[in-house]
Amino acid sequence: MKAMKPDQLVLDLGMIPAIPSRSNRLHLWDYDHAIYKKRNDIERLFRRLKGFRRIFSRFEKLDVVFLAFVSFALIVEALRVV
Repeated sequence: MKAMKPDQLVLDLGMIPAIPSRSNRLHLWDYDHAIYKKRNDIERLFRRLKGFRRIFSRFEKLDVVFLAFVSFALIVEALRVV
């Protein structure tokens, strides 16, 4: 079996790339700019959530309490944006 480049495999499977190709490639592929922007927003949200030490180090033993604090952190982040 011949080895394929990962980007060619993604395109052959019919997936839409969510990130731009490297600038040094001969054949640049098209990507969805809206999905790329949403992906960036989500990655930034996770980075901000890691700033809450209780989420990062998972102090709570119960899942319910952990999810409650994640919800609280999301509310704080939403209020910080407004």
